[in-house]
Amino acid sequence: MELFIDPDADRSVTRQLYEQIRDAILSGRLGPGERLTPSRAVSAELGIARSTVTDAYESLAAEGYIEGRAGGGTVVAGGHGSYPRSPPPGALAPTPRSAALRRYDDDPQAEAAFDLRPGRVDPRLFPAVVWRRCVLSGLRRVSAQYGDPAGTFDLRAALSRWLASSRGITLTPEQMVVTAGTGHAIDLVARVLLSPGDVAGVEEPGYPPVRELLRSHGVDAVGVPVDEHGIVVDAIPPAARLVYVTPSHQYPLGVVLSRRRRLELLHWAGRHGAAIVEDDYDSEFRHTTRPLEPLHRLDRDGRVIYVGTFSKILSPALRMGFLAAPVTLVPAIVAVRQAIDWCPPPATQEALTGFVDGGHLGRHLRRVRAAYTPRFHRVYRELLDRLPADYRPLQTHAGLHLAVVGPDTASQDDPAHALLRHGILVASLRRSYQNPGPVTGFLVGFGALPTEQTAAAVDALATGITALTGR
Repeated sequence: MELFIDPDADRSVTRQLYEQIRDAILSGRLGPGERLTPSRAVSAELGIARSTVTDAYESLAAEGYIEGRAGGGTVVAGGHGSYPRSPPPGALAPTPRSAALRRYDDDPQAEAAFDLRPGRVDPRLFPAVVWRRCVLSGLRRVSAQYGDPAGTFDLRAALSRWLASSRGITLTPEQMVVTAGTGHAIDLVARVLLSPGDVAGVEEPGYPPVRELLRSHGVDAVGVPVDEHGIVVDAIPPAARLVYVTPSHQYPLGVVLSRRRRLELLHWAGRHGAAIVEDDYDSEFRHTTRPLEPLHRLDRDGRVIYVGTFSKILSPALRMGFLAAPVTLVPAIVAVRQAIDWCPPPATQEALTGFVDGGHLGRHLRRVRAAYTPRFHRVYRELLDRLPADYRPLQTHAGLHLAVVGPDTASQDDPAHALLRHGILVASLRRSYQNPGPVTGFLVGFGALPTEQTAAAVDALATGITALTGR
């Protein structure tokens, strides 16, 4: 441990050393058996006489805090209970704007018998062997210097080719920016396009982290209603400078933005001089119908910023994503990125480049689709069959979660908290609304649910709802 001396203190240097080491032992920072720095090294580091250090050590040994060990130097003795000190309250406070923000998932590491939260993926499907090989290969190529804030050119080129083949989007590497996921991409866009007091349109209900992110920038995130055709374009505030949408699989309800609405939204943005952020977070998982064209593909004016992530495709632990922006915005986005955290992790970029260019991403997607699609159909069928009569899953055709709605007369307590007592983790549908009113429901994610556990999980869910509502 580091030791410090204050030459102006009214206590001797020996006493200062004694108190620091004693306090470290009593607070648990030094545990039984941990070795103390030799007195000769301490005296050399602090520029004090060795006898000063040995005097302090002898006092600690005399009181039983430390002991000599043959061939092992001086170590902390056992038998002293630690008394961790509470941190000081602090004289600092967050701004009212940041203090008003809410976390979407209060405990991301929470565990239960069945984890049915959205956004989870099956870790057993992660291509660990291939990914490890790509990482090792990438480490041999990676530079030891800072990288390009936009990401390596090779990765951006690989991503542009992949999007062209998988989503029919024509992009150049110069339009691509590698990010740490969807939230990071939208943060960069907000910093470049919006100022405090600006208005942004977000889906209602929608993805709460994006709403909170925009508010952290002082932006007025106005909820725009969603119906069976997607976002209601006529309800977008005329003052909105940006509209955030999830057209391929609306979060959380699962509806698909119709082609007519897509064209209406593009025309609206052109008339009002606004930007559109298209979050295509899980369009790779289509279970029944063919996907509609991305907004970006229909865009003729350069108003759509396309955002994607590898959290659902590969793993949220990688923290890798991307955005595709009009070339007029890229220089500012890259400058902001450099100011925030300089560049994406070079080693991970090299690994992902090899993974994409080596054809592993395409093979992995075919494998996970073959696993998730039967799971989707089974979960949907089980929910229809086993839930109480007044609870029903909303129909959807894509993604890794389903929205379940209940009666408006149900308890206004958050069902997510109540179901946790029955060993089930779900996300609250109510928290997806800015003004929830009598909304009752929850989100059932099946990405991390083994197919063979589907019936047991839905049975537990139904039992929990029955206990909650008395139905």
